[in-house]
Amino acid sequence: MSVWIRRGLHAVNAAVALAALTLLIWALTSGTAHSTAAAQETTGNWGALLGAAIAVAGSAIGAGVAVAYTGAAALAAMSERPELFGRAIVIVGLAEGIAIYGLVIGIVLIGRA
Repeated sequence: MSVWIRRGLHAVNAAVALAALTLLIWALTSGTAHSTAAAQETTGNWGALLGAAIAVAGSAIGAGVAVAYTGAAALAAMSERPELFGRAIVIVGLAEGIAIYGLVIGIVLIGRA
């Protein structure tokens, strides 16, 4: 990959991160005045939703890393011994299960919000 393409991709990545940070700051600071009970209810929902987002994002990132390594190893093993296809797919599927666990935790937390 050429240096200019990498720099362009880094610039796009930085712009997207800056836009996301700006949107997050705007969303957190643009609230209306609520009564005390409504504010406490909103705060409780906000914490549960943030926890669900962290659970899903963390598990998706972890599953992506796990599938990257196990998928590469599975392809390398299958290139030498094609009869290992079934076992390799099971191992990659187990790595993908990490994302499913995070999704289930996220659904449970959203249900409690």
